[in-house]
Amino acid sequence: MRASINDAARYDRRIIVERAVVGREIEVSLLGNDHPMASLPGEIITGHEFYDYEDKYVDTTSRTEVPARLPKKILERIQRDAVKAFQAIDGSGLARVDFFVERETNRVIINEINTMPGFTSISMYAKMWEASGISYAELIDRLIQLAIERHGDRSRNLTSYKPRQ
Repeated sequence: MRASINDAARYDRRIIVERAVVGREIEVSLLGNDHPMASLPGEIITGHEFYDYEDKYVDTTSRTEVPARLPKKILERIQRDAVKAFQAIDGSGLARVDFFVERETNRVIINEINTMPGFTSISMYAKMWEASGISYAELIDRLIQLAIERHGDRSRNLTSYKPRQ
């Protein structure tokens, strides 16, 4: 581990050391503003030890599965935790929340919130919504409506200070 820390220190003076998580990579798409909806969760099944650039774009040995094959209770927990995470950051429009599910314990861990996920018709974000019953065209329409709604919310806020009379 010392060698890895020294190597990381060459790139930045701040280093985070985390416990390795051996598990499945599960994702869920979110759509909404104050009351977001969560899609069916999907899984990335990697062809390498890690889902990296090589695996995703070069040799493409990974595959996706939507919905992820997990017990219903775990899928619902992932959806619930994704919504809570999105609301905690006051997310708007769209996001994708990535999770790990530990292989031995089925413990669910939030890995990250991606507030601007890939958004092509073949991206995991769109695939999860399609499996949830929302087409790519409908997804775009909903995002436009959500942006208009959020703009209306923000335009009601003051942008300069005026003392109360």
